[in-house]
Amino acid sequence: MAPQPVIRSRQTEKTINGIPTQVVCTEFSNYIFIVLTQYGKIGTLVSITPDTRSGEISLPLFTTRVLLGKDEPLTHVYAKNVAMFVSQESGNRPVLLGLSLKDNSAETMKNVKDMIKACQVW
Repeated sequence: MAPQPVIRSRQTEKTINGIPTQVVCTEFSNYIFIVLTQYGKIGTLVSITPDTRSGEISLPLFTTRVLLGKDEPLTHVYAKNVAMFVSQESGNRPVLLGLSLKDNSAETMKNVKDMIKACQVW
């Protein structure tokens, strides 16, 4: 029997509103790394961690911090939106997100979330 790889990774590509969009999901032992790109590069790198101090189970809280790139409000909104389902499905693990999108519409976000689910590695 072949040993399981230490780092698992999957990727997918889809055209959204005429723009080729790639998603790469990689699972590390302590976090999930996701790249969402329409430029073919990582772009803005955001760390998203679940707030362990949150006492309300139905309303998870996440802390976002831009590590590299533009620190804009929309970046934090996208990051928290992605983290809401990724972190919960992966056992509240932190997420490292590379975000580089030309189209920031709600429709694009919905399609990107479906792409993430399709290449889920956790």
